[in-house]
Amino acid sequence: MKQAGSDLPGSERSDEQVQGHWLLARLGKKVLRPGGAELTRRMLDRAGIGGSEVVELAPGLGRTAQEIIERAPGGYVGVDSDAGAAARVQEILGERGTVRTADAAETGLASGSADVVIGEAMLTMQGDRAKAAIVAEAARILRPGGRYAIHELGLTPDGVGDEIKTEVRQALARSIRVNARPQTIEEWRALLEAHGFTVEHVETAPMALLKAGRLVADEGLGGALRFGKNVLTHSNARSRVLDMRRVFRKHRKSLIAVALVARKDG
Repeated sequence: MKQAGSDLPGSERSDEQVQGHWLLARLGKKVLRPGGAELTRRMLDRAGIGGSEVVELAPGLGRTAQEIIERAPGGYVGVDSDAGAAARVQEILGERGTVRTADAAETGLASGSADVVIGEAMLTMQGDRAKAAIVAEAARILRPGGRYAIHELGLTPDGVGDEIKTEVRQALARSIRVNARPQTIEEWRALLEAHGFTVEHVETAPMALLKAGRLVADEGLGGALRFGKNVLTHSNARSRVLDMRRVFRKHRKSLIAVALVARKDG
C-alpha cells in the first residue's frame, strides 16, 4: 500500500508488519487514543493547561498537541523518541512550541520544569519496568503540585483474573503487533501512587476505536469515509483492521479506555 505520509513511524514496514496504530494512521485515522478525542478533551480540561508549562510525551501525530495549544499553555514541549514524528509535530506547531527527540524515560528536561505532563496511549505499550521509568521521569520534571494526565487502555473489572488478563494481552499482541499491557484502574492508580502522585480524577470510556460512531465523532464524516474507503481498497490493510476489530469486539467486556489526572505530592 502506498502511504499517505512516508514520514510516519513504521513507514519502512509492510501493512502486515507495521504496528496497529501506525497502520491506522497510514489509512488516514488521526485520532489514535482508546477513548477517542472526547475523553482526551475532558482529561485536558481537568489537567489545567491554561498558563501552564506543559510537556507531552510521545505526541505522535500531533492531534493532542493542537488541543493543548488551543488551551493557551504558558509553554509546550513535546518529547518523542521517533525523529520523524518529532519533526512532524514541530511542523504542526511552528513557533507555538518545541519538540525534541528523546526517550520518554530520559527526556533531558530540567527537574521541576513543568506544571503539567501529558501522556496518551503510550504507557500501555510498555512493560512494567518501562512503565515505572516513564512515570518516574514525569515525577522528576514536574514541580510539586504539578499534574500528570494519562489516557490509556484499561482492563475491567478491577478484580479481573490473571487468565483473562493474559488472554487479552496475547490477543492484542498478535493483532496490533505490539506487546500491549493494559492494566485495571486500580493498577494504573497504584503505579502513579508508587511514584509520589495522588490521583484526583478518573474517567472511563468504551474502547470503541473502530466502531462507526466513534470514527465519525473522532474523524468527522468526511474523514471517516476516507478511512473506510482506504480500508476497503487495500486488501492487506483491510485484513489487519478487521482482525483488530474482531479482537476489540471479542474482549469488549474486559477492555475500556481510562484517563487519570494525578497531582505530584510535596
